[in-house]
Amino acid sequence: MKYICELCGYIYDEKIGDARAGIRPGTEFKDLPDYYECPGCGYTKEAFDPVRPRSTVPSD
Repeated sequence: MKYICELCGYIYDEKIGDARAGIRPGTEFKDLPDYYECPGCGYTKEAFDPVRPRSTVPSD
């Protein structure tokens, strides 16, 4: 699953992790340490929301 920082748009991908912060690939967002900060803007985990798939239904 992917999570996006609503402040700067950085995307945390659980499959990739975050090598800069020492977060190994496969680390689920819920298992990130409490001190984890967005590498894009430095804000806390609270700024992240799950990335939702876009709707494929055409709008009228």
